[in-house]
Amino acid sequence: MLCSPRLRSCLEKIAGSDLVVGCDRLLQFWALESLAGSKSRTPMTKLQTMISRLCCFFSVGKTAGNVTKVSSAPNGDSQRVSRNDAKVVDESRKVVTTESKPGKVPIQGAVLVELFTSQGCSSCPEADLLISKLGRRDANDATTHAPTSVATDVPVVVLAYHVDYWDYLGWKDPFANSLCGVRQRAYVQALQQDSIYTPEVVIQGHAHCIGSNAEAVFSLIEAASRFPASDIRASFSRPLPSVLEVSLSANLKFRVDGCSLDMMVAIFESGHVTDCSKGENRGRVLTNDFVVRCLEKACTLRDWSTKKSVKGEAKLGLWEGYSKAKCGMVVFFQNSSTMEVYGAQHIELPKDA
Repeated sequence: MLCSPRLRSCLEKIAGSDLVVGCDRLLQFWALESLAGSKSRTPMTKLQTMISRLCCFFSVGKTAGNVTKVSSAPNGDSQRVSRNDAKVVDESRKVVTTESKPGKVPIQGAVLVELFTSQGCSSCPEADLLISKLGRRDANDATTHAPTSVATDVPVVVLAYHVDYWDYLGWKDPFANSLCGVRQRAYVQALQQDSIYTPEVVIQGHAHCIGSNAEAVFSLIEAASRFPASDIRASFSRPLPSVLEVSLSANLKFRVDGCSLDMMVAIFESGHVTDCSKGENRGRVLTNDFVVRCLEKACTLRDWSTKKSVKGEAKLGLWEGYSKAKCGMVVFFQNSSTMEVYGAQHIELPKDA
């Protein structure tokens, strides 16, 4: 198979410098694409799309085998292990220090599970369903703190970000936001990924995997570092029909040393059903839950002790058709430099919000 230097470079990246395998893979995908009868794209557009997706697919395969892992040190401190498992970087020790009374074990908080998805990607519906099931389990049990196990007993908080970089394939995702792509690219840099892809799940801002791979998702949830749950209280006001103001106060159960953490506030919306008439998912009925509609920073903490109460405020822009019955709020703490997350919690919206 003859190819240009640019295409050869792509294929070498795809196949890990094995050009023959890369060509075979490309031919297989070309055949599948032709059988699918997608005549709306020009050959060059089809080729560019397949190369882009193949690069994502194979780089994900490599990354999935070398994900950022979290292990527990003998003294109980968490350690961050680099992607090649060759170098241990003990960043967590200086970031947070758990303080508890002798003989008293603090309640561990939930793990934040973030999905990056798109209605324009044919690989995403399966991941959307998986994350919805996982999120509904813990949303229903949020008040009891006793989650019923689906495939893991670890409590989770779920958020789904819809990206817009697949909109050109024929279907414009109605929930897509360019800021979601910005957030995903921040994870790409922090986690040293080779490329950006969907569906992607990021666990605690520390590890990632293909969102439709249930085994990998649950494995990373089980392995994720957990931190003592903070007592977060919220009060709300509606100065304008399109604005929701929230005032937050929290008592941290850990100390922040040598870094800063942002208190982030997100509003999500569930129960979406979309009849997709174009693009890769043409003819399918798509369901989406926990769709992030607004994400704001309430405050930033630096060198914070457990004796100091945290206070923050955020103005959240609401959208046309907003309904409290379909929405919820999540508060989480994140290191904006490393993108690591140190706890997340559901906040119930009041009836008049």
